[in-house]
Amino acid sequence: MNLTEVLKLAEDLVFARTGKHLNDLQERILRGTWEDEGYKEIAKAVNRSEDRVREVGMELWQALSEELGEDVTKSNFRSAIKRFQVSNSSNFAQGDVVAIGNFNICGDARYPPDLPNSHPPNQETSNTKQPQTLHQDLSEMPELGDFYHRTPELDTLTTWILQQRSRLITLTGISGIGKTSLAVQLVQQIKDEFEYAVWYTLDEFPSIDKFQSNLTQLFSQSEKQDLSPTNQKRLPLIKYLQNHRCLVVLDDVQNLFSRGELAGKYKPQCEEYRSLFKQIEKLSHQSCFLLIGWEQPREVTQVKNQNTPIRTLQLKGLDIAAGREILRDYGLEEIDNNEALIHRYQGNPLWLKSVANLIQELGIGVTELLLDNIILLPEDLKDILQQQYDRTSELEKQVMSLLARENQPVNLAKLLEKGQISSSDLLNALQSLSRRCFIEKQESLYTLPPVLRQYIKGL
Repeated sequence: MNLTEVLKLAEDLVFARTGKHLNDLQERILRGTWEDEGYKEIAKAVNRSEDRVREVGMELWQALSEELGEDVTKSNFRSAIKRFQVSNSSNFAQGDVVAIGNFNICGDARYPPDLPNSHPPNQETSNTKQPQTLHQDLSEMPELGDFYHRTPELDTLTTWILQQRSRLITLTGISGIGKTSLAVQLVQQIKDEFEYAVWYTLDEFPSIDKFQSNLTQLFSQSEKQDLSPTNQKRLPLIKYLQNHRCLVVLDDVQNLFSRGELAGKYKPQCEEYRSLFKQIEKLSHQSCFLLIGWEQPREVTQVKNQNTPIRTLQLKGLDIAAGREILRDYGLEEIDNNEALIHRYQGNPLWLKSVANLIQELGIGVTELLLDNIILLPEDLKDILQQQYDRTSELEKQVMSLLARENQPVNLAKLLEKGQISSSDLLNALQSLSRRCFIEKQESLYTLPPVLRQYIKGL
């Protein structure tokens, strides 16, 4: 097949899945992939960021995977198209109709002779999509969202999991920073390196019995074990993790922990998760758990030794280039001092989208806003902050109130002088707030980010 034929076939496949024709960037990615160009070369050619090109590419491969009934990636795109051609060419005659996934291609002069063009009625095509494998349960995983220049973090997580074989990884950061989006991108990229890949979102009442039962059921079904009344006992979960290479993602892990306490204290009914995580850390196995949330287990946050199988990645704000991409989506990329606006909202994607939407809707003068040093707090942003603030302890609230009164970073001595808090309690509160990503530390000085300071002042 020549490039024109490939692009035509890809156009039809993508349109059948999405209802949309290829845009210029998508076509350039397909063209570059067919000609063995890397994302970096493609990005340079179209004057876009490499992360944006990679993100659009992932969406393309996902759509093609769903239509062709096999996993399509940048590295196997050529071979997947050729397999499709070979598997169908012997069964079709030019001028008839080909069934591809969920749509038909009618043969005519526009289609080259070597493309599949017909199929006998009532006969399944050789590329009929297979049912979803039992080895993957990603039904609770969100759709692939905006990626925004997270390539270094993605590379770090990939190295920890695939090369260093880390067993337990926590991905943490304040709400809206992009934890789940990064994790989705990661899973899409590495899931085929595992025998099993699962994603579970923990609700407000997470039951370890339900979680373990779902996992062991997935394992036992794929192994076709005999679960007759005389053999209903499944293996312990850790045995499956030892016998198979598994990737298990737990999202919203903060729901394991108590409100009104220092970060990471388990609810009484969730203490068994502590034992599970300890097993995952201590016992030899070939699997990996990825925990995503505003908080993380205390036993994980204490681990800094690189020789252990535990890793923690705390997401920070986006860089200026990524922040400008968000502002561009709202028509604000040309504003003066957009760098200052991005810094003011800590490069938090959700925060930036919230304030950009308010500015766009009301037509606020951004230049005046920046000159007056105003912090806008749209209602949806206040709701997000309220959710996390409500989780903090009274001790943490006292410390944040002290910090909110200070316009400059302060040291421990000044905090002790200003508040009636013991040094031990103060240190514990600062540690917990740091784990929640609520405060910033500059050497021995502490401060609240501008958005949080404005929010707490208004309480």
